Amino acid sequence: MTGNGTICYMPAYNAARLLEGVVRAIPEEVWPSLSTLLVVDDGSTDGTAGLVESLSGEFPRIVLLKHSVNSGYGAAQKTAFDWARRNGCTAVVMLHSDGQYPPALLGDMIAPLSRGADVVGGSRTLYGDMRRGGMSPARYYGTIWLNALENAVLGQKLTSYHSGYKAYSARALESIPYAKYSNTFNFDSEMLVGAVRARLSIAEVPIPTIHGKGYSSLRPIPYGLSVLRTLVRYMTGRI
Repeated sequence: MTGNGTICYMPAYNAARLLEGVVRAIPEEVWPSLSTLLVVDDGSTDGTAGLVESLSGEFPRIVLLKHSVNSGYGAAQKTAFDWARRNGCTAVVMLHSDGQYPPALLGDMIAPLSRGADVVGGSRTLYGDMRRGGMSPARYYGTIWLNALENAVLGQKLTSYHSGYKAYSARALESIPYAKYSNTFNFDSEMLVGAVRARLSIAEVPIPTIHGKGYSSLRPIPYGLSVLRTLVRYMTGRI
């Protein structure tokens, strides 16, 4: 299996219950545009790796990478990026293994890269009221406030900084020093800061809000504080 072309990568930690449904929901018309579906098993203990290996018989574009211990969401992405660069990919697009981001929109996420964008982010704000998708009031207002603050600090006009639906060009992976970033959920925010630093083109695609039990282990308050620390590091030139 080669990484030439666009790869879809899936960070997966104890994802055996939901991952198969996500893979099967990838539209048939999208598969020809993907050279590889790269699953990074981040030290799962629930049989995630075995499930992926069984699916690879039916979906030959699946490649499994495994961490021996749980290393974190950011660490899984770094592993995917390193693999993609070694294998000469032209672009990467992330799909969460828990179904929080619809596979039906993979084509929409990839499309702006062919038009010159280096980073693509899914935007729940562009799609509509995030609360209708099950987002709690605390998370909703926290997201709105953080987005406004990040735009002010970074000099951008993005509608969403905190979606995990992301796509990057090969140029972005070469230009952003992702190896220096955290292994936590804050990794996505750091990648956007890196894109701003590198003066890369950032595009957004409307995506629906899908929140509810089983879809996210992110804790809003620690995450929000980590974002604030990232902004301080940006303003002081440390990121």
